Amino acid sequence: MSDPSGPKQRGLALELQRSGKAWLFITPVLVALAVVIGYPVFQALWMSFQQDAGIDPATGMFVEGGSAGLSNYTHWLLQQCNSPGGTISCPTGTLGSQFWSAVGVTLFFTVVTVSLEALLGLGMAIVMGKTFRGRALLRAAVLIPWAIPTAVTARLWEFMFQADGVVNRVLGTDILWTHDVWASRFAVIVADVWKTTPFMALLILAGLQVIPNDVYEAAKVDGASAWQRFLHITLPLLKPALLVAILFRTMDALRMYDLPAIMTLGNPATNTLSILVVDQVRQGPNSAAALSTITFLLVFGIAFVLVKVLGANAVRTQEEQRKAA
Repeated sequence: MSDPSGPKQRGLALELQRSGKAWLFITPVLVALAVVIGYPVFQALWMSFQQDAGIDPATGMFVEGGSAGLSNYTHWLLQQCNSPGGTISCPTGTLGSQFWSAVGVTLFFTVVTVSLEALLGLGMAIVMGKTFRGRALLRAAVLIPWAIPTAVTARLWEFMFQADGVVNRVLGTDILWTHDVWASRFAVIVADVWKTTPFMALLILAGLQVIPNDVYEAAKVDGASAWQRFLHITLPLLKPALLVAILFRTMDALRMYDLPAIMTLGNPATNTLSILVVDQVRQGPNSAAALSTITFLLVFGIAFVLVKVLGANAVRTQEEQRKAA
């Protein structure tokens, strides 16, 4: 009698051989990722626990640095600064005192811009998904703002929002759009929505084109109105695409730098976390590394919540639709 374990052993050996060949192709990529991504990340983490070289407030002498413990993190989170008398609250106007205001501005920009871009992008995607003459030209024209470099967009809108610019002339006002607190924030939101809405529309359009027309035809036969079809067919089936679009834009908005930095010319009212990191690099790279780590954890945490909350809903919706079918 033949040994039944023979074929199993040969199959196992063949599987191990295949996996070994696969690792030969994967290993160079993993090594490259470890060098390109892993090393900078661990280097930034190490730097965040080191003290920046500079003048010691207690002695007035220049020090090379050394271990800082958690002082770089408490400097930002608790807004504590060193002084000859010890640790004090960071004075108004210093970078350390601007941390929580920068967090608020970053979250404000993210919530407002992503919400507006999702709504406008959904409307644009529905229009671009229709069949009509000139649809290809419309799609190409819609993508023009997104294709323009962000620096060019920021300078363009900065010219339009000047005191004697187009916006004030059209509205008949004399608002200082790039200097006033809330006017400058509104100007940044308008510019960002104008530039990035086409990106949202493109991702949502890809999700719309996956929905089969048979579903809409069946709903029409059952007497469903256009609003009912949108509410009960389009939105549920579009949730995965909306999740991807909102997730990508949220992570991008949380890292916003060049648009407010160029448009408002350093107005503190529009300082985001990324702007604060760049400003801190000029004063001390180790403290900037700690701020970068905090920013990364904030972006990661928000992305994790979005995936857990919206992602679970999207999967559950698809499972319910599959069971109903």
